[in-house]
Amino acid sequence: MITKYGYNTLGIITIAVFLLIILSFFVQNSYVKILLIVLPVIILLFTINFFRDPDRVIPKEDNVVVSPADGKVIIIKDFQDKNFINGPAKQISIFMSPLNVHVNRIPINGKVTYLKYHEGDYIMAFEDKASERNERSEFGIESQYGKVFFTQVAGFVARRIVYEIKLGDSVQIGKRFGMIKFGSRVDVIVSDQWKTKVQMNQNVKAGETILFEHPTR
Repeated sequence: MITKYGYNTLGIITIAVFLLIILSFFVQNSYVKILLIVLPVIILLFTINFFRDPDRVIPKEDNVVVSPADGKVIIIKDFQDKNFINGPAKQISIFMSPLNVHVNRIPINGKVTYLKYHEGDYIMAFEDKASERNERSEFGIESQYGKVFFTQVAGFVARRIVYEIKLGDSVQIGKRFGMIKFGSRVDVIVSDQWKTKVQMNQNVKAGETILFEHPTR
């Protein structure tokens, strides 16, 4: 399954690949002919792989925060949040490589009460300061277990953030809401009441891997 967020990009690349292959029939040099066929096909296959959108098994529990993205956990920290949680908080950051699925999913049931888009820099996404300096979109959800804040952070290569949710929307855990095209990272922040369920360098899946669990059942 290919995500709808990639239809335009995939369509443009498919047309370009088709034209390059047609061009190869008019080239006499055999090495150039092979290059005009093989390289575009590799690029097309990479693009198809990048925009893949597999189904996920969403947890049945409602007192959990699932990962908004596929990737590797690169930051787990405690800190004082002044943006949305407004108090002692926990943060998990997930780095998305170009080989990961890039469709993002809602981390918890609730209502979107905070949404802000920031223009910014494009430093490497695995640097801690990227969450404050890079282009990013920020979302805050009010759930029955408290506030959950998460971001889409653009990186050095990724410069196209896509999201469909709006301020005031009621959202459901595990539902697709957007993507960051061509790599980057997401941050998830909750209050210190939540229990962390993942470890550093762990690979996680969007909508499926539980990042935090609330002690209230």
